[in-house]
Parts: sequence; structure tokens; C-alpha cells
Amino acid sequence: MSDKQSAILQGTLDLMVLKTLEQLGPLHGYGIAQRIEQVGQKALTVNQGTIYLCLVRLVQKGWIEAQWGRSDNNRKAKFYSLTKTGRRALVAEAENWQRITGVMDRVLLQKAEA
Repeated sequence: MSDKQSAILQGTLDLMVLKTLEQLGPLHGYGIAQRIEQVGQKALTVNQGTIYLCLVRLVQKGWIEAQWGRSDNNRKAKFYSLTKTGRRALVAEAENWQRITGVMDRVLLQKAEA
């Protein structure tokens, strides 16, 4: 990881995966990771092991579902898609993220008292 790249904060990867699937529809794990890195302008690195652990967790929660299919290069791959429960979770997780970032902004921007 270079100086200009950051590790993804715990809990944020789920939200990024859900949003990616909402925007692009069914994708395989590698495609999801590539898209997150692309949108993040390579400022974030998505470890392949981490993305697959995230996908397993999201399937177990019922937020996404997996189906076997063929990738662009005709390889067998699991494609993940958002469920109705996942769409509701995306709304709730996005609202929670907005609250958290609002708090972080206030904490980081506060002036020291004299």
C-alpha cells in the first residue's frame, strides 16, 4: 500500500459493496473490488480476501444473493446481486454513515478552547 492509499475502514466495505451492486447490478467479486477502487480513484485498496469475506457475510445476512455464471472472459464466476432486504439495509447503512461522518466532521473541525 502506498502513501496515497488507505485501508478500508471496518464496516464501510459492506456499504460500498451494497451501493456498487445497486448502481451496476450483478457483479462478481473481482468486478466489485475493481469498481470500488476505480470510484475511489485508487485511494483505497480492496484486498481480494477481504472482499470475499464481506460477500460471504452479506449473503449470510440475506442482503445479497449469489448465482453462478460466466465472466467476460468466459470463466465460471459467482455473481452477486442485491436483495430487497439488501436495498433496505443500504438505505439504513447510508443514513448511519451520514450520521457518523457528521460527528467526525464536527470533532475534527472543532477549535481548541483557549
